[in-house]
Amino acid sequence: MSDDTSRDAAAQDIPRVLWEPEPWEASRLGRFARRLEAEYHVDFGDDYEQLRRWSLEHLDTWWLEVWRELRLPASPEPTVALVEHPPLAPGSATWFPEVTTNYAQAVLALPGRADDDVVVVSRSQSRDERTWTAAELRADVARVRAGLVHLGVERGDRVAAYAPNVGETLVLLLATASLGAVFCSVAPEFGTQSVVDRLGQIEPVVLMAVDGYRYGDKPVARDAEVAQVLAALPSVRAVVHLPYLDPASTGPAATDARETVLWDDLHPDRREVVAFEDVPFDHPLYVLFSSGTTGLPKPIVHGHGGITLGHAAALGLFTDLGPGDRFSWFSTTGWMMWNYLVSGLLVGSSVVLFDGNPAHPTLMSQWELAADAGLTYYGTSAPFLMTCRKAGLRPGEELGLSRLRGVGSTGAPLPAEGFAWVHEAVSATAQVGSISGGTDVCNAFVGPTPLTPVWEGEIPARLPGIGVEAYAESRLGAGDWAPVVDEVGELVLTRPMPSMPVGFWGDEDGSRYHAAYFEEIPGVWRHGDWVTVTGRGSLVITGRSDATLNRGGVRLGTSEFYRVVEELPEVRDSLVVHLEDSEGGAGELVLFVALAPGASEDGLAAKVAAELRTRLSPRHVPDTLHVVRSLPRTLSGKKLEVPVKKILRGASPDEVVAAGALDDPSGLAELAAYAVAH
Repeated sequence: MSDDTSRDAAAQDIPRVLWEPEPWEASRLGRFARRLEAEYHVDFGDDYEQLRRWSLEHLDTWWLEVWRELRLPASPEPTVALVEHPPLAPGSATWFPEVTTNYAQAVLALPGRADDDVVVVSRSQSRDERTWTAAELRADVARVRAGLVHLGVERGDRVAAYAPNVGETLVLLLATASLGAVFCSVAPEFGTQSVVDRLGQIEPVVLMAVDGYRYGDKPVARDAEVAQVLAALPSVRAVVHLPYLDPASTGPAATDARETVLWDDLHPDRREVVAFEDVPFDHPLYVLFSSGTTGLPKPIVHGHGGITLGHAAALGLFTDLGPGDRFSWFSTTGWMMWNYLVSGLLVGSSVVLFDGNPAHPTLMSQWELAADAGLTYYGTSAPFLMTCRKAGLRPGEELGLSRLRGVGSTGAPLPAEGFAWVHEAVSATAQVGSISGGTDVCNAFVGPTPLTPVWEGEIPARLPGIGVEAYAESRLGAGDWAPVVDEVGELVLTRPMPSMPVGFWGDEDGSRYHAAYFEEIPGVWRHGDWVTVTGRGSLVITGRSDATLNRGGVRLGTSEFYRVVEELPEVRDSLVVHLEDSEGGAGELVLFVALAPGASEDGLAAKVAAELRTRLSPRHVPDTLHVVRSLPRTLSGKKLEVPVKKILRGASPDEVVAAGALDDPSGLAELAAYAVAH
């Protein structure tokens, strides 16, 4: 971008453009749009917003044509994508009522890949690298499928994995899906109670488990935890044991009610052809769980068709991945990004799985993996990128990252400084792909596209076929909501989305599902984030709406606090909450900080106050700053703003958060002690 353009953008308060799209014909989404123009006699005029609006006005046609474009398996060939039932709301739709399909069949089609192409790379700090070619993956799925049948698994049964992000867990997912059984995974770092809280709700008949794992150079045994989980899950009839920490481990002893079989002994006579159970579009594929910071985690059921279509569109069209790509996203099996990652196979991309500590032995390790594995797209969390920035890393200068054309970010809002760091320190040509969606939809509904610029600090676009708006209450009266532009509002979905949940497990009348998303703002799906949709069509998410900071009637998003505070070299982590005054006063803004190694809190409060006052506003200056040893997060890295606020209001930590869902639950004691003392 020229200096004149930069000055003009600054003058208009428009963020810097970090990435410009190529002509539409250069991407699959663009070529797809050109086909729609020809077949439906429309003219998008190289205007992404026109394409997006058309997709919403013709939702049935859009998703029907996406299915055809991606050549997803269906019997018979679909003619109707969407049947809506009054009222026209996100929760009142039937998708693809005519067809049967199967997620595993769609994945193992591996479009564009030859039998001897490596399609799965499994890297680990617990063992040597393992790979699967296309032929090997199909054969291994067939073998494990036969093993599950031998263990008595039938359509509708639940199969669970207490296992890491390795190729075997992916194989088990596909084998389970091929049978029409229902899959669920929990990461091995989950504590016993967290595992039981999740799996106890769905009553699996088979559990795959490992003996332990290595996190960096630290071995973590899991035999005792597996035994405790099995004691609490009488539904489990068989354990599939994967020796992982110790190759000689044999797993839990068999009992009269339960057998144990080694992974390699699951029908070792390989079968070369995988059979697939034809299931309806909304047949349960897997159950994902909410973070479980308050009460039992919600068991969110996702269907074969919604995940197949939603992930194929997100990865093949909106991310422009295909057979020439190597795709990786750092995740554990307890986070929906693992499900998203392995779906890269749907569009023929090779997926690179990683299990271990991403910062071991140094923060450069993940970037070294990207270079060594020849990644074309690497995804991670916003906090990880900001940590790399704070450490002064320059991976683009030290490593061969020339193949990297995209860097994805999710899990928290990525501030402008994070965008700038990726652009300047990783790759000046890679698209910075900040996305948002979540476990609830197991997908993204806002993010980058090949047709939209990337503005520094902003999510580029609302994705086609997904009705995202910022809703605000009318100033004329409460309860009257309307979309707003260039103004913060509740992030809502106004139209059905294919990968919305089938429902919650065990929620027979749908009341829990309805209460979770549709009660607060009637007629739309309320997601629970504050968002601003700009006049350019980009978006800025500023934190959870249920963790709002309200100072003198002014709403403050939490993400901007963290951007400023966590840039300070003394601060390792931070968390801010606002305690309202019951008499209508300003209330108290409390900021907790965990110090960086070797840092001192001397003068920190004044330094934080000065930074917040100067860079944000006097309203952002906390009334109280308290230093703690650590600030627990969920195992997927999310801050605990709402649970901490409840603890400060007098609730017991045990009442508001499940310790097993946290990375370091010991930090809760400090917060509870602070609450008692204040």
